[in-house]
Amino acid sequence: MSRLRVHNFAVSIDGYGAGPGQNRENPLGEGGMALHEWAFATRTIQRMFGKDGGATGIDDDYIARGLDNIGASILGRNMFGPIRGPWPDANWNGWWGDNPPYHTPVFVLTHHARESITMQGGTIFHFETGGIEVALQRARDAARGRDVRLGGGVATLRQYLQARLVDEMHVAVAPVLLGCGESLFAGLDLPKLGYRRSEHVTTPNATHMVVTRD
Repeated sequence: MSRLRVHNFAVSIDGYGAGPGQNRENPLGEGGMALHEWAFATRTIQRMFGKDGGATGIDDDYIARGLDNIGASILGRNMFGPIRGPWPDANWNGWWGDNPPYHTPVFVLTHHARESITMQGGTIFHFETGGIEVALQRARDAARGRDVRLGGGVATLRQYLQARLVDEMHVAVAPVLLGCGESLFAGLDLPKLGYRRSEHVTTPNATHMVVTRD
């Protein structure tokens, strides 16, 4: 069976995966973009934006690893956009423009139904109202033997971790203090849920940790 994997999910030193005040102008909340400076500097990310250059090494290796053998993705609704409640229209198609970086089917968790959206580059957004387990089963079917990537945000990761459905989670701790926002680990007893640290490496830009489920 394909695995459910989290990759390159950035948190602050004080454990926040997004800052306060998320909106269209601040999709990661106030100060949240600083969590991802380590990733933006890598060669893999630069190439995703059609640019040359970028750093190689450990940080870039983790970014590239997160793209390997992925056949489908799952996102929380807040990761897809800033709109809350019923969809007012079909005008919002995500943060990423006409060619999102997923290039696979993507299942967006929501309480409000919406027709699927086919984008350039192979990304198809499906809007799943049946909950996290139904979304995971649909994503696994769509992945056709490859793994499923869980993209976030914080609330979505917490739900899947609490349900013990995540097989592997890579967290990059950025050298940033946010003070408040969305806490990833508060109230989660990961050892009791069967998770253990399997990797730990530090670079000048981030501390990379991987936890896996027994």
